[in-house]
Amino acid sequence: MNQSYSVFTLTNGLRVVCWHISGLVSYIGAVVNAGSRDENDSCHGLAHFVEHTIFKGTPKRKGWQISSRMEVVGGELNAYTSKEETMVYTNAPAGYEERAIELLADLITSSCFPKVEIDREREVVVEEINSYLDSPADSVYDEFEELAYSGSGLAHNILGSPESVKNLSGEDCRRFLDRFYTPRNMVVYCCSPMQPDKLGRLVEKYFSKMHYPDTGHERILPPGMSPFDITRDRGNHQANTIVGARVFGRQDPRRFALFLLNNYLGGPCMNSRLNRELREKRGYVYTVDSNVSLMSDSGLILIYFGSDPSTVGKCRRVINNELDRLAQSLISESVFEKMKRQYCGQLLVSSDNRENRAMSLGKSILYYNEIHDISTTAERMMAVCREEVREVAELLVPSNCGCLTLI
Repeated sequence: MNQSYSVFTLTNGLRVVCWHISGLVSYIGAVVNAGSRDENDSCHGLAHFVEHTIFKGTPKRKGWQISSRMEVVGGELNAYTSKEETMVYTNAPAGYEERAIELLADLITSSCFPKVEIDREREVVVEEINSYLDSPADSVYDEFEELAYSGSGLAHNILGSPESVKNLSGEDCRRFLDRFYTPRNMVVYCCSPMQPDKLGRLVEKYFSKMHYPDTGHERILPPGMSPFDITRDRGNHQANTIVGARVFGRQDPRRFALFLLNNYLGGPCMNSRLNRELREKRGYVYTVDSNVSLMSDSGLILIYFGSDPSTVGKCRRVINNELDRLAQSLISESVFEKMKRQYCGQLLVSSDNRENRAMSLGKSILYYNEIHDISTTAERMMAVCREEVREVAELLVPSNCGCLTLI
C-alpha cells in the first residue's frame, strides 16, 4: 500500500510520526511507555488514575475548559491505560491540528491535579471498579492474570482496588507524570491532511519545552506460571471460564505465528475453529473467543467461553483436544493458506478505521522504533510456515495451561 509516513525526533528526544492522508478528520495523540505494571506496590491503580485526572486542570485551564476544548469544534479528547502503556488522544475536523497539539502538550507538561477534583474523581473510579466487578465475563480476565503473573507488577488490576484508589493523592499523580511522561519514553502521532513538515513544527513548538530527565524504569521478568485449575463460586447463573498459557513477549519473531494461530482458534469470525466446535456443532456456548496479550517480555494467550456450569467440563475437553491436535500435527496446506488469506483480509478491512491505524503507528514507533503498517504485517504473516504454528501450539498444550472458572 502506498502510504506517506514521516518520522523524526525532536532535540529533547521525543519521537514523532506523521501520516499524511486525504480526508476531513485529523487524529493526534501521545502514547507513553508506562502503565499499571510500572506502579509501586503502594500505589495500585495510579497509572489509570493519572489518565482520569490529567484532564482536571492546568495553570491555564480549568477542567471544564479542557473537556470542551475539542468538543466545541466537534472533536473528542480521550485516554486509556493498559498494563504497559497509556495513551492520550484526540480526533477533530481537519484544520484544528494546532488546537489538538497545544492541548495535549498542556496536559502532559502542566497538569496540576487540583485536590477538589482529585477527591471527586476517586469516587468516580471506585464506581468504575465496582461496575467492572459486577461483570464476571470481564473480571475473569483480571483474576486469571493475577494467577498467571503472580509475584509481579503485571498481576494486579489496572484499575486498582477501592482501598488503593482512595489513598492516591495529587502528589502521587504528579510524580508519576514527571517520571514516565518524558520525551524519550513517549511518541506523538499525527494522522492528518496537513503537511508533515508543518505538523512537525507544531509539535516542536509545543512539546520542545519538555526537558524532564529520563529516570528510566526497569521491568523485571515475571516468574514462570505454574498450571492451575481453579473454580470460584460467585453465585452467577452462567459459568465464565478462561483457559490460558504464558507465551513470549512482543519482540519475539514467533508472534506472527501466534497471531495466526489465535485467529484460527477463536478470532472474531464465526468460522473460528472453537466457535464451530463449541457453539455451532454442540450448542454448548453463546460466546467463545481467543485473544493474545503481549507485553515487553512475556505474554498470554487466553481462550474464554461462557456456558452453563454443567457443560464446563465438556467444553474444556473439546478445547484440550484441539490444542493437543495442533501441537502434534501440521495443519493441512489448504487450511493454512485459507488461515493466512483470512487474517490478511481482516487486516485490510480493519485499516478502514483510521483512528486505530494512527494509534498503531504511534505504538509501533514506541515499541519497535519502526513503522509496522498493514503491508509489512501482511508480508510477515504470509511468510509464516506451518511448522512455526505447530511449534507455537506446543506452548498451549493442556499441561502448560491454567484454567479459571467463575460461577
